[in-house]
Amino acid sequence: MGWKRLFSLSNITTGIMTLFLVLMLVNPSVKAAVMQGLMKVGLFQPAVPEEDAVANSMAPDLALTDGNGNTFTLSSLRGKVVFLNFWATWCPPCRAEMPAINALYKQYKNDKNVVFLTVDTDGNYQKAKRFIDKQRYELPLYVAESRIPGELLGNSIPTTVIIGKTGKIVFKQEGAADYGNQKFIDYFGQYIRK
Repeated sequence: MGWKRLFSLSNITTGIMTLFLVLMLVNPSVKAAVMQGLMKVGLFQPAVPEEDAVANSMAPDLALTDGNGNTFTLSSLRGKVVFLNFWATWCPPCRAEMPAINALYKQYKNDKNVVFLTVDTDGNYQKAKRFIDKQRYELPLYVAESRIPGELLGNSIPTTVIIGKTGKIVFKQEGAADYGNQKFIDYFGQYIRK
């Protein structure tokens, strides 16, 4: 009688839920997978602003370096729409939004008017590159060569900023978001066509 009581449906369900919660707390991949699932059902949508609600302040300059040691600045990209994402490999929300960012990148990677910059906030290019490669993402990876200005990155990662062709910030999202959302894709596309 004791074994039947120990392996009751209620105890098994409680054990599975407890295991799931522990995994969510200690494993960034599990937490990221749950967040990706929630994105697919409509949560974590980017806050697309109304046209007149955009602050349109000039983006401060920032020096970035790629894996080959090539350095450039944001100001050198004027005339292009810049999708700038700050993230880290250990960050579950960052991991959760990466598939949608990668899909958006693949959609626009051949457009000469658009530049995607994924910036590892830990400054460890090799570790971030291993993560990108393991996940089979095509995203271009960079590290900051100078202090990241607060106008671009506050106290939260992931943070995504879109800089319009004139160098003005037209969008900023702190926290994970589903950039595969059609409303966001339409919003992003309007800056490319301008």
